[in-house]
Amino acid sequence: MLALLAAACAAPPPPPLPERPNIVFFFSDDHAAQALGCYDTPYPHVTPRLDALAAEGVVFENCFCANSICAPSRATVLTGAHSHVNGVMQNGPEFDPGLTTFPRLLQEAGYQTAFFGKWHLQSMPQGFDTWEVLPGQGTYYDPEFITPEGKIRREGYVSDLITERALRWLREERDPSRPFLLCVWHKAPHREWLPAPRHMELLEDAVLTPPPTLFDDYADRASPAAVQEMTIARHLIPDYDLKLPPGTQDGVAVSIDWAERHTTQREANMSPAFRAAWDAHYGPRNAAFLANPPQGRDLVLWKWREYLKDYLRCVKGMDEGIGAVLDALDAQGLGGALTVYSSDQGFYLGEHGWFDKRWIYEESLRMPLIVRWRGVIEPGRREARFAQNTDFASTFCALAGAAAPPDAQGTSLTPLLLGTRAPAWRDAIYYRYYEHPGTHNVARHMGVRTKQHKLAYYEETDEWELFDLAADPRELRSVAADPAYVRIFASLRARLRTLADEVGDVLPEGAR
Repeated sequence: MLALLAAACAAPPPPPLPERPNIVFFFSDDHAAQALGCYDTPYPHVTPRLDALAAEGVVFENCFCANSICAPSRATVLTGAHSHVNGVMQNGPEFDPGLTTFPRLLQEAGYQTAFFGKWHLQSMPQGFDTWEVLPGQGTYYDPEFITPEGKIRREGYVSDLITERALRWLREERDPSRPFLLCVWHKAPHREWLPAPRHMELLEDAVLTPPPTLFDDYADRASPAAVQEMTIARHLIPDYDLKLPPGTQDGVAVSIDWAERHTTQREANMSPAFRAAWDAHYGPRNAAFLANPPQGRDLVLWKWREYLKDYLRCVKGMDEGIGAVLDALDAQGLGGALTVYSSDQGFYLGEHGWFDKRWIYEESLRMPLIVRWRGVIEPGRREARFAQNTDFASTFCALAGAAAPPDAQGTSLTPLLLGTRAPAWRDAIYYRYYEHPGTHNVARHMGVRTKQHKLAYYEETDEWELFDLAADPRELRSVAADPAYVRIFASLRARLRTLADEVGDVLPEGAR
């Protein structure tokens, strides 16, 4: 009787997985989870299509990057390996085209593979039958693309053009007899946050409430937090970032040669259509600013609002493009594809007074991750277990019936996609940031994040930070020197050593 009762109460087995699913992988640049409706954004919702995708699938609440900067994250996604293994530890170095990546393995397994959008890895894409990529960061307006035949320039807005190229491939170039991997990797919403003309007035009258830490004083933390160069107050560039007239200064902004050159080139190369929309929107706004420039905190709030509005406008354009691809999948009977959305890392929308990423602090460490697989993944589910971008390659390969890349250090997320138990699933993630000296002056650091705590070590200053995320979710007070946390500090320090050893990394002497 007990055995029958246990059998009756047991959860039904998960449905059998479809063989060799089609895979559509949307990826963006610098999209903060807190700018998505499905992640409970405090700002106006500009992601209706991604929110609808989330409602049909699973939202990962704790997906983290291993190195919060663009090129290293992309190299990790492709290989499944940490930066010290794949060789891309900061922006700039060329990604080794000989490395084994998940697209190459899927291609070898019979998948038709295509990539359109932002690559940002110096070397040309490998493992794709068809590809068109932006050179470097690319531009928002009338961008160039690199193709196997050479460079071409396309007229239009970058998110729309990436979408149109993906749609053409789906409708005209795809081989219906083969499973496919389609990567649609957007530039948006990367700096300098140039919206499509149709969105320039979006949110113009929106009421925006700043984050509680916009005026952070960086007390009670290690010293690197106070000396970075990524504040809304001092480091947004007036003409480059805020679209003020060239040469405008507010007394605190840093003048940067490359930004001035880029701004001059942007103004000179803007097409008449973009120029007209630009002047119609930013002209009256700039005239009002110059006639009565705000001061002090009011100036910081003005900068924050203008930055955030343009950022969200770029997100809106990308969301529309993703929706167009999702509609095309349904129209062609391909809505059962494994459909994934993520971004290379998180981003600051004024939290701690910042923009940009790089830190182990939560807003830049956390990545959005949404996965839909109709008929397989239970709709509307939230997954709290830890995922990391080292897991993506192993997951795609496992579901496609291919072996994982030989250097992959992640784990297939299949149990988490299905909502099933996974023996000994990770309860901590390893993080390391390398790019210093470098843009934004963020110190080299490494650390471990668990469910309740985060420990970070700053190599150049030999300082530790420890945060109790339950008591201090905004990470405002390090308790590394608090006697009440002595045992926790020692335990996490040992855990950091263990995780580094597991991935074959060598910690600096002070962190061991």
